[in-house]
Amino acid sequence: MFGSLSERLQSVFAAVRREARLTPESVETALREIRLALLEADVNFKVVRAFIDRVRDRAVDGAVLESLTPTQQVVAIVRDELRALLGDGEGGLAPTRQRPQVVLLLGLQGAGKTTTTVKLAKWLERQGRHAVVVSTDVRRPAAIEQLGVLAREAGVRVHEPDPGTGVAARAKGAVESARDLGFDAVLVDTAGRLHIADDLMRELETLKVAVEPSDLLYVADAMTGQDAIKSAGEFNRRVGIDGVVLTKMDGDARGGAALSVVSVVGVPVTFVGDGERIDDFHPFQPDRLVSRMLGMGDVLSLVEKAEQVVSRDEASRLESKIRRNDFTLQDMRDQLTTVKRMGPLDRLMDLIPGMGQMASRAPGEVDTAALGRTMAIIDSMTPLERSRHQIINGSRRRRIARGSGTTVQEVNRLLRQFVEMRRMLRSVGAAARSRKGKRGRRAMALPPGMGFPGR
Repeated sequence: MFGSLSERLQSVFAAVRREARLTPESVETALREIRLALLEADVNFKVVRAFIDRVRDRAVDGAVLESLTPTQQVVAIVRDELRALLGDGEGGLAPTRQRPQVVLLLGLQGAGKTTTTVKLAKWLERQGRHAVVVSTDVRRPAAIEQLGVLAREAGVRVHEPDPGTGVAARAKGAVESARDLGFDAVLVDTAGRLHIADDLMRELETLKVAVEPSDLLYVADAMTGQDAIKSAGEFNRRVGIDGVVLTKMDGDARGGAALSVVSVVGVPVTFVGDGERIDDFHPFQPDRLVSRMLGMGDVLSLVEKAEQVVSRDEASRLESKIRRNDFTLQDMRDQLTTVKRMGPLDRLMDLIPGMGQMASRAPGEVDTAALGRTMAIIDSMTPLERSRHQIINGSRRRRIARGSGTTVQEVNRLLRQFVEMRRMLRSVGAAARSRKGKRGRRAMALPPGMGFPGR
């Protein structure tokens, strides 16, 4: 979503770095470009004005311009102000002693409340908690059915009272059921409504009194821009909200809503949904978003994605094979499957420092379809060929190319890449064995009593 804004900011910083000496005039030129980039990204104009004023006050300070690294300091100032713009919250739900914890999800119709309810339940499950979900959209029966279908597909418990049950009674029944069954959270999916619909807003106020929620989360479609922020502000004025959940952050809209919500509404962004999968939902981390926007990558998010798809046993098995120099084409395919489960390749590139900027400069270098072709080539091999790549001769390569719908040249390229990968992994494994052996020899070479004080 922030691709265009990120490119603009990085080009501004590249121009700043080319300056032999920073002056107030060159800083003002950079600020003008940053202002235009933020406005084009649909950031609230009042927020942009205040942001630029803060950056200017700090950047034209004599200590900055006369320092040995003025350009780096200007970049650091913009980074710090962007972080302040997004708030200093940690994301996620606020700690509470309430059990079961009750969370109301509010917002306009079509913002993604129902899907977000199930995603939040699965996120809580990953935190070692167990949630019950319930729909209170009695005006639209399809909404109740939709939540039930999504919840059952995700393995989430759903509270389904009698069809004639009222809004408040449905939510209170879910709370009582969760308490009796030992569940520690209740997620209430409310009906979509406009803030100008007084009868629906009064219904929401009644629901709030009935279940006494610990969190009221406004679900906003990030692709609707400033309209979503205005509606969030009105909901906050009428019923009070504790946080905003931004959905569809993987879209190609301008994304100014995320940069404006904290300043305009006065509440933090707590979660973001950045994909259609149930797992594409995580707490909002301002530091990480700013790092990606400025082309600095996000290694922590990359590690977390890897931890979600790679078990400890799989990692240990792979490490053992690398140490034994037993890495095969089947292992390579398994690793490609793991990468695929982590998400789209172009989005993973943005998490690696410097790689997102390289991909934006040379779009043809990142061939997302190459992953599928590589897996098709390996799938066209027999189990013996995957375990012993040395037996793949010319006739076998032609058969593999026909079976995978590729060319012999592509098969040859894959095998060369695999051999090079094995060579690199062999050196890594040899170094690990060498370190282990040296530790063992040093331990064996110790004179008697040297390692055990007092003996």
